[in-house]
Amino acid sequence: IEALHIVFENNMFKFGDTYWHQISGTAMGTPPAPAWATIFYALHENGLIPRWIELLLFYKRFIDDVIGIWLVDADPVKDKQNWDKFCADMNDWHGLEWDCERPSKTVNFMDMTVTIVDGRLETTLYEKPQNLYLYIPPHSSHPRGVFTGLIFGQVLRIRRLCTNQIDATSHIQQFFDRLLARGHTAEQLAPLFRRAEANANDYLQRSPAEKETLRRQKWID
Repeated sequence: IEALHIVFENNMFKFGDTYWHQISGTAMGTPPAPAWATIFYALHENGLIPRWIELLLFYKRFIDDVIGIWLVDADPVKDKQNWDKFCADMNDWHGLEWDCERPSKTVNFMDMTVTIVDGRLETTLYEKPQNLYLYIPPHSSHPRGVFTGLIFGQVLRIRRLCTNQIDATSHIQQFFDRLLARGHTAEQLAPLFRRAEANANDYLQRSPAEKETLRRQKWID
């Protein structure tokens, strides 16, 4: 606790030719910041969620990203009033301000787009428009396994996140093309992508218990 006080009360930084001492907020980039911020807002959520439990079917937060299921009132005027009050309640905590999107049947959360289709949830990959896709170039001195792991991990991630496998195949093709744009060759990439697809198919066919065993084994190794 004493060390945390030192870290968060003595954040000095340079801006241009001036030096500043941060006196409010969290020192960004320090290792304890995510846990510190998560716990701090959770103190507010302890009262927030019970107050709105009748309209919040689902609520989850990852640091500063929140996703929820809002139960819409049949009266659109009352529903808007309820939503505005809920957003104001979220923001009523030590000056923190959230960007609250209007309730919708589709939403971007983290690296997914989640959509309600015919009463069920469908997901696909979400990538920010400003993403430059600066993947490892061929002249990088990274160990060879890093690039292989990048392809295996990304292909599995896309297959897991996309409900529609035609959509997943399109995203994997985009990933392939972006690696080509970074200077890699199709001859080099094709065998790695074939192995990555086989690995993804094998993993996705495993039962939840098998996946958990595999995850634990990797930690042990």
